Amino acid sequence: MSDSLKHQAVKGVIWSAIERFSVQGIQFVLTIIIARLVLPADYGLIAMLNIFLAIAQVFVDSGFSNALIQKKDRTETDFSTVFYFNIFISVVFYLLLYFSAPYISSFYKEPSLSLITRWIGLNIIISGLSIVQRAKLTINVDFKKQAKVSFTAVLVSGIIGIILAYKGWGVWALVIQTLSSSLLNTLLLWIFAKWIPKWVFSRESFYILFSFGSKLLLSGLLHTIYMNLYSLVIGRRYSSVDVGFYNRAYQFANFPSINIVGIINRVIFPIQCEMQDDSERLRISFINYLRMSCFIIFPLMIIAAVLSKPLILLLLTDKWLPAAKLLSILCFAYMWYPVMVVNNQILNVKGHSDYFLRAEILKKIIAITILFVTLSFGVQILCWGIVIYNFFDMIIIIYYSKKVIYVKYSEQVRYIMPLFLISLLTGGTVYLSTCFFDGDLLGQLIIGSLIGLLVYILACFIFRMQEIDQIVLIIKKLYIECTK
Repeated sequence: MSDSLKHQAVKGVIWSAIERFSVQGIQFVLTIIIARLVLPADYGLIAMLNIFLAIAQVFVDSGFSNALIQKKDRTETDFSTVFYFNIFISVVFYLLLYFSAPYISSFYKEPSLSLITRWIGLNIIISGLSIVQRAKLTINVDFKKQAKVSFTAVLVSGIIGIILAYKGWGVWALVIQTLSSSLLNTLLLWIFAKWIPKWVFSRESFYILFSFGSKLLLSGLLHTIYMNLYSLVIGRRYSSVDVGFYNRAYQFANFPSINIVGIINRVIFPIQCEMQDDSERLRISFINYLRMSCFIIFPLMIIAAVLSKPLILLLLTDKWLPAAKLLSILCFAYMWYPVMVVNNQILNVKGHSDYFLRAEILKKIIAITILFVTLSFGVQILCWGIVIYNFFDMIIIIYYSKKVIYVKYSEQVRYIMPLFLISLLTGGTVYLSTCFFDGDLLGQLIIGSLIGLLVYILACFIFRMQEIDQIVLIIKKLYIECTK
């Protein structure tokens, strides 16, 4: 990678990290405060609707964001065409959701869901107005502006949510928080992107972008349905309280993996798209970011799995205790998330959304089979089914990615296995350390985390993991960037 691209990548990662960690950090804290003020059942009601909102969002985007980023010769006509399509499809899906609200309420046997659905569904239209603006900032690797937008929206909407939850608004505090966050995001993205659509819609542009994006649409649809299917079937089979416990454990387990991998990949994707014709550079880039993602995620997920009980009790109080066991299981499932995402991403970089779609269809057939086999055995067994599915996911996606990047199963295992073994050693050390603080939840959480991180860093130094040097470089760049 050239020096200019390295600088662009490091700077992009820094500001992407600032956005994710500041925004998600603030959101994490605000969510914990709100969770202490409302009931698990309130969270469960919102989680029941996630599948419908998420499916609508997939159709609104329709893969056009990635298509715009991947296309080298994009024009203003392309951007405007996507913008008007997004508006049209978001209105269509909101109307579908609006008129389906009574049926959704009847399906879950929750009368209050009808009105909640119609209000929270407005988020589809609001967010659809800013997809192109965010894509333009991503193409320019401008995560500094995105950081300002997201931070402001999360902070203001979070404060609104806390005030309403404190005043006893319950589930409506969550609805209003979500809508205000989307509204502020959209408004600020328009201001910072400084882009106004032209009065033009090109059928030719639409077909070119859709030929790539349509396969991502179908892939994203399958993935979104699967990821939200658990809340749907748990809500139908069990109760809104069980959905609340599962959803809270799921969000905690996903927090480090999705955010950290997201920081890296949202920067690397446009940069790798620029080098898509240079196979050797792209291969080196792929290996480096695979290792770096696993280097960060593996120890965090194992430490979180070991410390799930004190984490839940201290942050959410004992009314959320059943979520602790679910969190431990899901941490082992989502620690493999970086492997899947990095392999998925390389297919899009090389323009092989057809491979992406084939892999997604095969994976979701297996996933849904596992879901319905485990459904009758309780929520914990459902979570173990997710662990099993993630191993199938990796096997399948690597099969397709090695066709375009030429990094075999054995090579990927060789690159990440040392990091996995060191992480297991770290988890064992953390578990032993908690035995000395039996009953002291704060001691278990703080001392266990510190000991785990120290053991992991020391082991990486001893075994000379190259990622240590790269982390030091990023920290130096971060210091320079923040002191400008």
